[in-house]
Amino acid sequence: MAVKIKTKYGLIDIDNNVIATVVGGAATDNFGVVGMASKNQIRDNVNDILKKDNYSRGVVITQDDNGISVEVNIIVSFGTKISEVCKNVQSKVKYNLETMLGISANAVNIIVQGVRVLD
Repeated sequence: MAVKIKTKYGLIDIDNNVIATVVGGAATDNFGVVGMASKNQIRDNVNDILKKDNYSRGVVITQDDNGISVEVNIIVSFGTKISEVCKNVQSKVKYNLETMLGISANAVNIIVQGVRVLD
């Protein structure tokens, strides 16, 4: 599926992989986020083997008639305030979607899959 935006010049199709990459980049750019957690282990493990960067790991995009909803699965750093990290991720994801792609998300749901102690 893709998001379709109709303009006076024609139609713009934005693929869900593009949206997921923008969301993943915005999420990992926040202080306290140390990684993305995977929702699709098989696909993401193949990317790990091939050494491909995968910002879309752990991002699920759902579409309905009213717009899109985003689910972001993250791993946070030990010692950070998890609620503040999640609020910052939500804010940055919404901002990047609106400024980079011209899409407004109805919901940005953050799921903390783990806490990592950094050495």
